[in-house]
Amino acid sequence: MSTDGSSALYWDPLDPSLRDDPYTLWKRLRDEAPVWHNDRYDFWVLSRFDDVVDALRDHDTFSSNHGTTLELMSPKPIETGLIILLDPPKHTLLRKLVSRAFTGRAVSQLEDRIRQVAGDLLDAQVGAGRFDYVQDFAAVLPPTIIAAMLGVPETEIDTWRHTVDQFFHIEEGVGVFNETSLAAMQAVTGLLAEQFDERRRHPRDDMFTELLQAEVHEHGHVRRLTERELLDFGTLLFSAGTETVARLLGWAADALDANPDQRAEVAADPSLVPQAVEEVLRLEPPSPVNARWSTREVTLHGTTIPAGSKVLLLNGAAARDERRYPNPDQLDIHRKLEMHVTFGYGIHFCLGAALARLEGRIGLEETLKRWPEWTVDRDAAELLYTSTVRGYQKLPIEV
Repeated sequence: MSTDGSSALYWDPLDPSLRDDPYTLWKRLRDEAPVWHNDRYDFWVLSRFDDVVDALRDHDTFSSNHGTTLELMSPKPIETGLIILLDPPKHTLLRKLVSRAFTGRAVSQLEDRIRQVAGDLLDAQVGAGRFDYVQDFAAVLPPTIIAAMLGVPETEIDTWRHTVDQFFHIEEGVGVFNETSLAAMQAVTGLLAEQFDERRRHPRDDMFTELLQAEVHEHGHVRRLTERELLDFGTLLFSAGTETVARLLGWAADALDANPDQRAEVAADPSLVPQAVEEVLRLEPPSPVNARWSTREVTLHGTTIPAGSKVLLLNGAAARDERRYPNPDQLDIHRKLEMHVTFGYGIHFCLGAALARLEGRIGLEETLKRWPEWTVDRDAAELLYTSTVRGYQKLPIEV
């Protein structure tokens, strides 16, 4: 299918050989087959910016209720309380319950606490000469903050974090649908059930208690969240509140080390940090692949996607579409970035985007205060992969 005589065009999110550097392949998809079909797993792929945005906007045609990761997709709608897997009206109903906790104004009140936690974690590494930027910092900061919001006891945060990490254990051919991942999900469900039971007996000023006491107005009746909805909400908030920022900060450390001139600019002028965070989010989305289910036949670029099809939206490919961004493979902290789709778009725009941006900004500010320069040991770095998540699991740096 290639136009330049190179190898046949093939992409598979479960194939480890295609994940280390997917961008060359994704460019070929954009250029040669903007609507491409994987015959082996029977899914379609959209890779251009405009097509991905249009699909994310059109939730009636591209449904989330059949799964948002390839290996978990089902022809039947999924019964769940996970709002990322829901369509309106239930999505709208449940999202309202927690949205006020993640508004820009509410999140801004966390700044002092985030800065304190970030500073303490980084101060512990001063003088070490070398540390794992992800495991010792980037993967610890966000769960510490979301745990406090939820009400997870501080002594249990590490247990929760390491258990959630196992959600993303991947095995060739089956992805995250494996015994290790499923056991981790079951373990977190047990931890959450204990917390909700404790709040029933002893309510507190935390999100666990708020979810228990929340009233849902549905079909003219008022009800509380079901046990399944409570557990799904808790799982989503803790896992999503951990992973995105851990990958963002890892990519930021990597990208700025690869572009030392731009790092020097940001270190000299902290007002550039928010812009740098947005550019890193565009360049290396922590979740570069999202799945949807077509509810009707759709024709794009002369190719028809049948109703009832699995459709993978390549946020990561859209982020480097030359049709949208000049010189898209290059980090540019001065880029006039009007928008990107790293946090999604439309009704499923990331609920925690404001929190992720704040944690990313503060994490980078506090890092640069202590070390205006660092060197990434790329030979010792390890990438985490699933069919929908990509980022550093380990990133040793020398400071």
